[in-house]
Amino acid sequence: MILIIGGMGFIGLNTAIRCLDVGESVVITQHSSNRVPDIIKDEVGSRVFTERMDVTNSFEVNAVFRKYPDIDRVISFAAPPPRGISPEVDYHVYTAGLQNILEAARNFDIKRTALASSQSVYGGLTSGPYHEDALLPIESRSQIEAFKKGQEIHALHYAGRAGIEVISLRIGSIYGPLYYSMFHPGARIAHAALKGEEPDFSDRPGGVIHEDDRTDWVYVKDLARGIQMLTTADKLNHSIYNVGSGTTASLKETFDAIKKAIPTASAKALVPGSTPGLPTNPMMALDRITGDTGYEPEYNVERGFGEYIEWLRHNAQ
Repeated sequence: MILIIGGMGFIGLNTAIRCLDVGESVVITQHSSNRVPDIIKDEVGSRVFTERMDVTNSFEVNAVFRKYPDIDRVISFAAPPPRGISPEVDYHVYTAGLQNILEAARNFDIKRTALASSQSVYGGLTSGPYHEDALLPIESRSQIEAFKKGQEIHALHYAGRAGIEVISLRIGSIYGPLYYSMFHPGARIAHAALKGEEPDFSDRPGGVIHEDDRTDWVYVKDLARGIQMLTTADKLNHSIYNVGSGTTASLKETFDAIKKAIPTASAKALVPGSTPGLPTNPMMALDRITGDTGYEPEYNVERGFGEYIEWLRHNAQ
């Protein structure tokens, strides 16, 4: 049985679905809401169990582990909102919450705990491909970049002293079914195109996005499969893994993929050139995850957006 902390979010829910697809049962925790999406509703009470849990409350964390003694692996997506609440609250979630998860893993003899990190930790590097053993600068531009670096350092040190297995998952930039934040420019364009609208990029500098900007965009089904494979593998040789697409795509390539699925798609905010200061070739190398699990991405942007847009046609979001 796998405990998925924060499992009702975009990545967490897709990961839960993947785990169910390979025959696992899951306990999904959520912090404050109490919802059960239709996509897993039929499994609730048999292979899916839901609990409300605040990771910063050690009593609530331990209560979940006691209630489900069959839990033997943990995937944690616990984090404050991407744009943060306040430095104090962000810090509390990433420290007290992390400690409670790791101590429960020690006390309840968990085989492996997988912690969601981010490709943001590579943010201070000027070029890729990004390998897990790259030296990262201390300076950080966002709370995600800063706290994910700190989480990795603290968690791996704690694991060594406590004698537990912890892995850090450096997750690429994601899009796909159940996506809601609309940070991904392509997702924003696709949603607008299906409504016959022009996408709004007024939150971006100058209100524009650049055709040549590239990043490692990973379709969420590939991501969920990689996370599941790392969590359930019999043996791993490393403690930090990139989970991405193993390539990069430009916003122009992404827009072309959307246009293939929705010929009327428009993005007047998409302009030639690239954003100054972006790293070159920002792809995450997949040598470790492929070597240890056999993971290979199945989706490029054309296939990914084709499937995503077809899903959006039939599912209100």
